[in-house]
Amino acid sequence: MNYADAVAYLDAHIGRGVVPGLDRITALLDLMGNPEQAYPIIHVAGTNGKTSVTRMATLLCVAHGLSTGTFISPHLERVEERFAINGVNPDEAAFIQAVQDVKAFADIFEQRETLTYFELTAALAVAWFADQAVDAAVIEVGLGGRLDATNAVHGQVAVLTSVGLEHTEYLGDTVELIAEEKLAIVEEGAVLITGPLPQNIERLARRTAARLGINAHVYGSDFSIEGASPALGGWNLDIQGLHGLYEDIYLPVHGRFQTVNLAVALAATEALTGRELDHEAVIDGAAAFSAPGRMEPVAAKPLVMIDAAHNAPGFEILSHALAEEFANTKWVLVLGAMEDKDVVSMIGSVKDRVIRIVATAVDTPRAIPATELAALLAPHVDVEVGAVDDPTEAIEVARALAGDEGSVLVAGSIYLGGTIRAHLAGQGEVHRRER
Repeated sequence: MNYADAVAYLDAHIGRGVVPGLDRITALLDLMGNPEQAYPIIHVAGTNGKTSVTRMATLLCVAHGLSTGTFISPHLERVEERFAINGVNPDEAAFIQAVQDVKAFADIFEQRETLTYFELTAALAVAWFADQAVDAAVIEVGLGGRLDATNAVHGQVAVLTSVGLEHTEYLGDTVELIAEEKLAIVEEGAVLITGPLPQNIERLARRTAARLGINAHVYGSDFSIEGASPALGGWNLDIQGLHGLYEDIYLPVHGRFQTVNLAVALAATEALTGRELDHEAVIDGAAAFSAPGRMEPVAAKPLVMIDAAHNAPGFEILSHALAEEFANTKWVLVLGAMEDKDVVSMIGSVKDRVIRIVATAVDTPRAIPATELAALLAPHVDVEVGAVDDPTEAIEVARALAGDEGSVLVAGSIYLGGTIRAHLAGQGEVHRRER
C-alpha cells in the first residue's frame, strides 16, 4: 500500500452517510483488542469550540511531559490532519502503516457489516495512539455525543464546550435535547468540564453530574478568565483554573472566544492530572497554539481571513470577534453552506459588516448550490449578492472586488475554508471530506 492507496481506502467509505450508533464501532474495537483502553482520555463535545479546545488541551498535556494523541474532525485539507501525536500529524510512512493496521481488522469486520468513514478514522486514531504508547489522548466528538462513534471510548474527563441548535435531524429540535445528547459522553467516575452555558443547560449539566455521582466544573463559576487584553496577533490573559491562578499567558490567535476555549482546555487538563499545572508549561503550551481555519489570516493585499463558522451561534461569535478586533473593517464575504444550515440566521449576525457577498459551493452533495444560496440571501441583506460555482474562482472574484486595500472574509463551512486555504497556498485539491 502506498500513500495514494491509503487515502483511497479511506475515501471508499465516504458517502455512507451519518449512521448513528455504537454497535459497529464497539464491535470493531473489540476485534482490535480495545486499544482505546490503553490510555486516559479527555473527550470533547460541543456545538462550537471543540476543535480548538481539543488542540489546546493537547498542547498543555505535551507541555507537561505527556505524550498525547489527538483526534479531530473534519479535516481542512488533508485527512492526516485528523490525527496527531504531540501536536504533529503522521508523516506518509506512519499514516500508511496506521491505515494498513486498521484495514486488517476492518476487512474482517466488513465481511458482515460496513463501516462509515468516521467510524474507520476514529478506530484508526485510537489504535495508532495505542501503538505509539501515548500517555493520554484528547478526542473530539464528531456529531452530538450519545451515538457518536467516539463515545465508544471512556473519557476520564468529559468536556462540553457550548450548546446551540445544530444537526436537529439527529440530535433533537431544542437546545435542551441537544445538550442531553452531548452530555451523554459523561460517565461514572469521570469529571465534567463545561464552557459558558445558558442557565438551563448549566442546571442540566450539574444534574447529569449529580446523577452520576461525579464532579462538574462550569466556566464562570468554578474557573474563569480573570483578565484578557488584546496583544499583537493575539491576547494576554490571566486564568483562574480549578487548582491555581495562571497569569501573563499569551495566546497567539484572534478572537476573544479563544481565551475562553483556553480556560476550558486548562481546566480539563487540570482535571486529568488532578493538580495545579506548572505555570511555565502553561505559558509554553498556550504560546504553541495555532487555529487553522479559525479567524485565520491567510493572505494580504487584500487581507483574506478564513473562519470555520458554520452555524448561527458560530456566526454570532464571529461577529462579536470582528467588532472587537476589526471594528472599522468592511468585508467582501465569500459564503458557502450545507443544506441543513439556517443561512438567514447566519448572515444576520454579520450583514452589517459586509459590502458584497459572493455565494459559492464546495464539491459535496450536501452543499447549497451557489445560485440557490445567493437567492436565499438576497432578500435579507442590503448589498449585492453574486454567485460563483467554483470556490477557487469565487475567492479570486472576491479579491478583485475588495482591491489591495480591502478585506475578504471566507465563512459558512469548514470545507469551504479548507478548499480556499489550499488554493491560496498553491497546494491544489484537498482530500475528500466527510464527518
